[in-house]
Amino acid sequence: MVLVFAEATNGKFKKAAHEVVTYGAKTAAALGTECVALTLGDVTDAGDLGRFGASKVYNLSAPELATFDGSVYTAAIAGAARQLGAKVIILLHNSTGKNLVGRLAARLDAGSVPGANAIPSTDGGFSVRKSVFSGKAIADVSINTDYKVISLSGNSIPVEESGSAVSVESISVDLPAAKTKVLETKRAEGITPLPEAELVVSGGRGLKGPENWGVIQDLADALGATTACSRPVADVGWRPHHEHVGQTGVAIRPNLYIAAGISGAIQHLAGVNSSKTIVVINKDPEAPFFKAADYGVVADLFDVLPRLTEAIKAHKAG
Repeated sequence: MVLVFAEATNGKFKKAAHEVVTYGAKTAAALGTECVALTLGDVTDAGDLGRFGASKVYNLSAPELATFDGSVYTAAIAGAARQLGAKVIILLHNSTGKNLVGRLAARLDAGSVPGANAIPSTDGGFSVRKSVFSGKAIADVSINTDYKVISLSGNSIPVEESGSAVSVESISVDLPAAKTKVLETKRAEGITPLPEAELVVSGGRGLKGPENWGVIQDLADALGATTACSRPVADVGWRPHHEHVGQTGVAIRPNLYIAAGISGAIQHLAGVNSSKTIVVINKDPEAPFFKAADYGVVADLFDVLPRLTEAIKAHKAG
């Protein structure tokens, strides 16, 4: 059996949860077994996970799960896996998944692959593909242990509906007391988080100042995209640090990444080079980013971005 931890935010699922359940269903099909989903805490519409391939959905609700604590969540997921007889545990490679994947592997004495980006191969064993060396190479990692733990990189596979809603069953697991106390949680509301975004528009020092960020925001609004920035922009306070993408920021895999006024230092490229299509706009023809770009525009971003924004608006209106 394959067990997928489907994380909910404020009781609701985002696209990433549907993606990881789709991945779990395809993994289960490759193994000739079933995929079940696990939700923790108070969740609405948990049964809808059946539409994305879960044959059953289990919910574990307890006061200890009201706020995130790595040790409590690890006990919950590992306990559910043992109780249900699931040998493959899959979760999303977000901040929660990064916290849990190693803990679960240690708890279950399991081999693990963090940041997988392809369906496991079961031809003569069990191997999982992932990017290594900041996206410069690909590794196929074999897992030979009884239990297997995988975290899936966002936007690695398309969401597919392959079933219908299912009933939700309660499950009970002994949980330890939380070791941390969460006083306050702040989340960016009303936008698609960068790890889940399919379209991203990013700006760098070429914007010259925070007062010019409007050209980035206008293009993002026209596309329905999420905004991002390079590290220097975040470091000087032009943009919040949660928008910083790169090796020391958020690693992303959007379908489209538009970079305006960013030179393309290796640290930035390490966080965005898994993007399916990269468009670079920079007036410096020697900018390193052009070597990684699928499309490049050597021009002033203050000339290109407003015209591109208007063209997109006109296309949508037509």
